[in-house]
Amino acid sequence: MASEMVEIRWHARGGQGAKTAAIFVGEAVLDQGQFGQGFPEYGPERRGAPVRGYTRISDEPIRLHCSIEKPQIVIVLDPTLLESPAAGVTAGVDENTIFLVNTGDSAESIRKRLGVEGGKLYTVDATKVALDCFGRPIPNMPMVGALLKVKELMTLDQLKESLSTRFKSKFSQKVVEGNLAAVSRAFEEVVSE
Repeated sequence: MASEMVEIRWHARGGQGAKTAAIFVGEAVLDQGQFGQGFPEYGPERRGAPVRGYTRISDEPIRLHCSIEKPQIVIVLDPTLLESPAAGVTAGVDENTIFLVNTGDSAESIRKRLGVEGGKLYTVDATKVALDCFGRPIPNMPMVGALLKVKELMTLDQLKESLSTRFKSKFSQKVVEGNLAAVSRAFEEVVSE
């Protein structure tokens, strides 16, 4: 469904699942016949430290193997990173960048915190969704569900099929079902400005 290369940059803190989400989305589009790439940026990783992940999606083979400096989509799993210059949430963005932020705050307050004009801003309380659906404050899979509402990379059913297939060998059925519910709920609860 994507006609050009889509570049997504994920911002989170260690332990929130940005690496898993970036890689999962890259793999999920492979199931749909597209080309995908997902990888983390490593630094002094520790639980709670700012981390980045990257995802590229294209209809053509992807020859780039570097970080994403001018993302079309910026996904923020931890809103405390919005004011952190070291996190670089707004680095390389332009008036067309789409922001997707995990927060219960209003889009208006998030835009002020970001300090950007233009672009599109979406919010969803992915941490609350995760707690409600599978009992852990890990917002990555709810944010993946929200991403599909913001950018049609595949259908929700296709995503859920990929998630089920890829997670069933690693996690219990209860965890898989909780993540499936979280993806669907976040997809429905995304709010735009």
